[in-house]
Amino acid sequence: MDVANEQIVAKAALAGYVALLEEALGCYIRDCPYPESKVTEAMAYSLLGGGKRIRGALVLAFYRLYHEDIEAVLPYACAVEMIHAYSLIHDDLPCMDDDDMRRGKPSCHKAYGEATALLAGDALLTLAFETVADPRGLDRFPPEIVLQAIWRLAAAAGYEGMIGGQVIDLALEGQQATVQQLDRMNEKKTGALIRASAHLGCLLAGAREDEVEAGLAYAGHIGAAFQIIDDVLDVAGDEEVLGKPVGSDAAKGKSTYVGLLGLVGAERQARQYNAQAKEALRRLPGDTGFLRGLADILTERQY
Repeated sequence: MDVANEQIVAKAALAGYVALLEEALGCYIRDCPYPESKVTEAMAYSLLGGGKRIRGALVLAFYRLYHEDIEAVLPYACAVEMIHAYSLIHDDLPCMDDDDMRRGKPSCHKAYGEATALLAGDALLTLAFETVADPRGLDRFPPEIVLQAIWRLAAAAGYEGMIGGQVIDLALEGQQATVQQLDRMNEKKTGALIRASAHLGCLLAGAREDEVEAGLAYAGHIGAAFQIIDDVLDVAGDEEVLGKPVGSDAAKGKSTYVGLLGLVGAERQARQYNAQAKEALRRLPGDTGFLRGLADILTERQY
């Protein structure tokens, strides 16, 4: 199959994963009495407010390399999306990145106030671990595998992962960072949960250790490409398509790949990561067409 057709097939498969995730995620936000309902409304506002669902799709797609029925891992795919949503709420807060818009609408703290947004983020993070530790689902996988999956997810969300990346991000504001510093920041802030998503899919499917490593390599490369394209779009993107203002990184004095490598250099680097991601897939079993197509989709995206 040529690259163009592979992307068409991958987009259709991604749409299927997104629909599955949207339906499942909606079941986790339960109605609460007033005043608790305010925080559940804010949780739903951010969790169900759109998004690419790349992380959840990776859990499902890697598991599907080994098993056709993906229902068993749907809670884990939902959990990574909950953690991602929590991170966006907190990233947008005035004490962090101070962004007023997210996905074409006001950020959670703009819609519900800072205190409620903070609590909504905390609640989504907690709900993620409630979801994967639900005793009703523990008969689907060996207990030691479930425990390892929870551990991997926690590590990706913690100070060695996403939180550590955000700390680096804050520390680099107003400074001229190096490419190596940006790589380290993004490996944690963006890449940790993307790698964890691939890891969970492989781990729960019973993949061999070398196959897990190949999955992690693929996810690491597409995560790096994803962040570079984010930087490109912040300079050359369409605000209406992006759903947020362009040029925000420069306005905040943040170093970016475009600033360090130039627009052409940044795009070239993203393509290199894309090629490396596809190369890693050669070591995996099953039909990896979706994952190859996804790498291209993320590298060529406009939003």
